Amino acid sequence: MLVVLGVAALTLQSQLWFTAEGFGKTRDLRIAVAEQRAQNEQLRQRNQALDAEVINLKQSSEAAEERARTDLGMIGRKETFFQVVPVADAAR
Repeated sequence: MLVVLGVAALTLQSQLWFTAEGFGKTRDLRIAVAEQRAQNEQLRQRNQALDAEVINLKQSSEAAEERARTDLGMIGRKETFFQVVPVADAAR
């Protein structure tokens, strides 16, 4: 009887340690959770930066003007646009 219980215990332990549903799967899931948490933290930081930029654009017309200049290449009504062409590019 004791031998049968010992064999059953060893069988269950081997299934726990060596099958795909055992500790290996638990380890893989823990690694996946850690990677997802790191990615979530990066996205949280990006979202905070975007939120701050949206608030800045809503509250300040200067921020909207700067964004229009840099991203869209727009020029203000009382501004003059000068384009400087490097000498090496002018010779082509």
